[in-house]
Amino acid sequence: MNGISRRGLLKTGVAAGVLGLSGMPLRAQTRGGKLTAGLSGANTTDSWDGRTHSDLFMIASAHGTVFDCLTEVAADGSLKGELAESWEASADAKTWTFNLRQGVTFHNGKAFGADDVIESLQMHLGEESKSAAKPIVEAITDMKKITDHQVQFTLAAGNADFPYLMSDYHILMFPAGQIEEGIANGIGTGLYQVKSFDPGVRMVATRYADHYKGDSAGFFDEIEYIAINDNTARMNALMTGQVDAINRIDFKTEALLRANPALRIQEVTGNQHYSFPMLTKTAPFDDVNVRRALKYGINRQEMVDKILLGHGQVGNDTPIGPANQYYAGDMEQLAYDPDKAKFHLKEAGLDSIDIDLSASNAAFEGAVDAAQLFQASAAAGGVNINVVQEPADGYWSNVWLKKPFCACYWSGRATEDWMFSTAYEAGVPWNDSQWDQPRFQELLLSARAELDSDKRREQYTEMQQILRDDGGVLIPMFANYVQAVNNRISSPDTVGNLWQMDNARMAERWSVA
Repeated sequence: MNGISRRGLLKTGVAAGVLGLSGMPLRAQTRGGKLTAGLSGANTTDSWDGRTHSDLFMIASAHGTVFDCLTEVAADGSLKGELAESWEASADAKTWTFNLRQGVTFHNGKAFGADDVIESLQMHLGEESKSAAKPIVEAITDMKKITDHQVQFTLAAGNADFPYLMSDYHILMFPAGQIEEGIANGIGTGLYQVKSFDPGVRMVATRYADHYKGDSAGFFDEIEYIAINDNTARMNALMTGQVDAINRIDFKTEALLRANPALRIQEVTGNQHYSFPMLTKTAPFDDVNVRRALKYGINRQEMVDKILLGHGQVGNDTPIGPANQYYAGDMEQLAYDPDKAKFHLKEAGLDSIDIDLSASNAAFEGAVDAAQLFQASAAAGGVNINVVQEPADGYWSNVWLKKPFCACYWSGRATEDWMFSTAYEAGVPWNDSQWDQPRFQELLLSARAELDSDKRREQYTEMQQILRDDGGVLIPMFANYVQAVNNRISSPDTVGNLWQMDNARMAERWSVA
């Protein structure tokens, strides 16, 4: 079972990605050369510790270049083995046996095997662990080494999505007994070996000789990722030929890129969404009527029009998006309604309310402008928002999860349970609203173990309705991934939509034209 489909996901017609907008034909992949990319999402606190990774620079540097996971989500949304060759499940999906690749070595020469898998997973456990993958690993009640190349996992409850979870970019495979050294020096089994790493500045890696993926991936001799958090600077670096590719293009200057014959735009519809989480255990957001006032105080279509310039669609306060199998696209849409906002404030015993909203364009491009649009629309409903502009560096460590109300972005996840268990399950580290609703939590556990697709759909639809009505996260818009590439770099016709830049695996999948 080494090629699980996303169970009908591609029937939606958007999951595979809509690329090749330049009309360029698919070209044969050429060995050699260098890829230089200017990427956002870098911080001076970055490290090779996968438990801390939260934005593109380190996601692409680690799981897409230097490290491997057990499984990998392909560009078309299907699941394939990476360090696992195949896997099998018991009838109740509680016991999973993974068969590991043989002949794989870490960059320091150590052979890869079952011990590395178990120790790498155990990293995410413990009371002090803040890893976003902690809830995934905590669901495993027993990890057993069957042979040097076979591992068996027993789960607390059945989970049909478990092999997908093993592709999580936090769950990198490190050498057993050398975890600290692996984190310090970036020792993985990936296609590229670290040459130099300056946190928040630059990462350079060279192709690892005799890699187990052979000639089917990793076509460059060298990869250089330059940290360029500023949007204008990224655009300029691409336009002047300093870099070959950038993520998150500036929609306001998109026409300049399209007019340049040396460049092409890639646009992919996925589950990326921009949000405003509220800490629901902190006043005033502990009152559901205050949250509902904010839900009716935001003009979603205006944000799609003015922030995304049409490169996306309106959100409905649920993270399940158009590329998910159980997306409730026909659910009644929350609409901008200042009168309803005033009604819910009165239900909370208030005539008006003053709140701070922390924002930085480090959260998402245009986050400050989006916060100001929210400020203007909410005022008509009695919600007075003070926009606090936060510094970009350290935003994810100093603001997100700490300030009561802030701007945020999520890439979404390939499956509903993966998204919910990462950010909406009670008590998980990345539950950025601290939300805990009994019926939702009950459905989460039930749907996770349910193997009947129709029953799962009913459960996930109800969960989306609960989030829309009572949740602590405002999700006004789903944003397409829009990135740009120099034509000297060839990319496949289908580009992944799970993360930015081809599922953050451009180092593996692209080549010199």
